[in-house]
Amino acid sequence: MTVAVIDRNDVVLRGRLSAPAELRTLPSGDALVSFRLVVRRPGPSVRGRSVDVLTCITYDRGLQRRVAAWQPGDVVEVEGALQRRFWRTGSGTASVCEVNCRRGRKVPRSAARAAGETA
Repeated sequence: MTVAVIDRNDVVLRGRLSAPAELRTLPSGDALVSFRLVVRRPGPSVRGRSVDVLTCITYDRGLQRRVAAWQPGDVVEVEGALQRRFWRTGSGTASVCEVNCRRGRKVPRSAARAAGETA
């Protein structure tokens, strides 16, 4: 008997880079690049235009090099999966949800303008 896989965890975001990416080395020795994207929330908003600032990370060295070249304000598109990371703190366990990116690209200005993503 074959069991169908029904789980799916795919995230695609297009938004503006809010600040320069940060490179961190984890206690495990793994290199992690983190960055934040400002993305518009779909649908009507209560007070003007609603946005979310979402933390994205990548362990992929090739993507880390590309992300390092991105500048605050650049429109970028990333693909990945939502993940929750846990770590120990002095007062217990902490966690964070973030998008673990496997692909990413800078969106050309002409494409961003056509999509209405200019200031």
